[in-house]
Amino acid sequence: MDNNNNNQIENANQNQNQIENENEMKNLEKKVTKNLIKNYSNLLNGNSFKDFSIFVENKSNPFEIKVHKSILSSRSPFFNESLRQESLSISLNQFNKKEMESILSYIYYGNISFENQENLIQLMEISIYFKLNLLKEIIQKKILNSINYSNFFQFLFQNRNLNSNEIEIKCFELINQNFSQIQNNENLFNLTKEEIIKFIQFKQEKKEIFQFDFFQFLNNWIEKRVNSLRLRKYKHKMNAKKRLFHSFFSLFDKDSISKQDFDKLKQFEFFLPNSFLIHFERTIFQIQDQEKETKIKEKEKENEQMKIEIEEKWKKEVEKNQKQNQQMKIENEEKWKKEKKEIEEKWKKEVEKKDKEFEKKDKILKQKDEEIQNLKLLIEKENQNQNQKEESNQNDEDEDEYEKKMQELRKNFPQFSDSEIIKDIEYVKKLQEWINDNGFFSKMKKGFSAKRDGFSGKNWHKAVDGKGKTLVIIKTKDNFIFGGFTQVGFNGDVRYIRDSNAFIFSLRNDKGDRIPAKFTIKEPQLAIYSYSIYGPMFGGSDFNLNSNLQGGYSNFGYNYNIPNGITQGTNEAKSYLAGSRDKWVVDEVETYFI
Repeated sequence: MDNNNNNQIENANQNQNQIENENEMKNLEKKVTKNLIKNYSNLLNGNSFKDFSIFVENKSNPFEIKVHKSILSSRSPFFNESLRQESLSISLNQFNKKEMESILSYIYYGNISFENQENLIQLMEISIYFKLNLLKEIIQKKILNSINYSNFFQFLFQNRNLNSNEIEIKCFELINQNFSQIQNNENLFNLTKEEIIKFIQFKQEKKEIFQFDFFQFLNNWIEKRVNSLRLRKYKHKMNAKKRLFHSFFSLFDKDSISKQDFDKLKQFEFFLPNSFLIHFERTIFQIQDQEKETKIKEKEKENEQMKIEIEEKWKKEVEKNQKQNQQMKIENEEKWKKEKKEIEEKWKKEVEKKDKEFEKKDKILKQKDEEIQNLKLLIEKENQNQNQKEESNQNDEDEDEYEKKMQELRKNFPQFSDSEIIKDIEYVKKLQEWINDNGFFSKMKKGFSAKRDGFSGKNWHKAVDGKGKTLVIIKTKDNFIFGGFTQVGFNGDVRYIRDSNAFIFSLRNDKGDRIPAKFTIKEPQLAIYSYSIYGPMFGGSDFNLNSNLQGGYSNFGYNYNIPNGITQGTNEAKSYLAGSRDKWVVDEVETYFI
């Protein structure tokens, strides 16, 4: 007994010692981690062993940060690829000092600052740029936790640049939950066609029924979109509205719309696809026939039950009579046979009657199916003929109008006759109005074309430097057309050049149906930036092309005036000219001078 007690005490002491050792090891590990973070923080903030420099030539706050090449390359795939060249520095002009210090804190010792919602979006863009996937996941979770009823529209629109499926789904969930409260919210009408299509697919994946208030919103959204097209003819407006209705209603499953809402949708019958109407009319007819068939089966079941009850009643009667005497039994048996025969005859007649009714109904259903099929084929044929006729007429009108405009352009403005960008005489008239110098405008010629002379900043400077008045026109792969004009012109490596009459412009911008516009200079001493290895640069960073002329960067509003209602530094400002801040791809660069 004593030995057992001693063993238990000894085991308890050993367990206690083991727990204390484990706790001590955990504390040591925490201390090592804390010291490691402190050491890396001191390494970043100190000056020891730094062998690499990050330069940011920012107009308002240019700066240099000394760093450790080995730490950056081991922590960031971006730096690992960028630092393979034997260089002692790198330029990252698209970031400010606060952003660079924040991202370097994360790279060195895992610390990151979350100040506000705007800061979250900027940090996620930076994490994508530097290929920091873990940081991207952390920020995305932070954004998902920050999305609520008061800000989900803001995050949904900002996500257009991030393209995060998780953020989009979270915003769709809030729209879905609060649709009845926000169905007249102006932000809801700012959704793009692609976002509405994704929202419809999102609801159908959840097997949800679409209420009629959603179709009312869809109709109002289509009305606003058609009105924004400024179509003059009523027929063109109706056709545009009909095409939009078709593009949306082709997505709906039959189970996602109730019969009651389908009846309400008939008020839009002129705009709905015929295949959609025929499908649902036939579905309703089938439901009615199924209800009738169900009633017939229920009646048959009642008759069968009645038969069973009669048979049971008869059996009880027979058993009772058998107890009385044999003769009565014989009489009852005869009676039962007779009654049974009558019942069978009656049942047989009833079955034959039901069979005839079923044959008749089946024949009617087949006839109606044939009628519906013939009607569907007739409607499809008429629609095809009508569409072919409309498309033919429209194409003829468009071709005649285009050829007429091109003839006028070649006749009156021969300097643009071989332009790969300027195909609209209205664009030429706008440029002539903005430049307001017929002496230069009539004599200028296309002195440089990237497609003809090569996508190279050096080639561009070789053709353009010292030419004086210069017009630069850029077209992106997404059909954005913009550029700038300077009366002074470019000249090698002189950097910033003063020009009080310089301006930049936007000729084509399909985002939000924006019209051509001219934007004047704010600070003339920073009008253009001339550097022999890069392409054209206007302002501190309002827009500039890379050395290969195939891409660039835009911070519109930095040194040139921007449209009313747009704030400098926002994604809307940065993406105004080319559709995005730095993800646009150049299709052609044309430069005109005398």
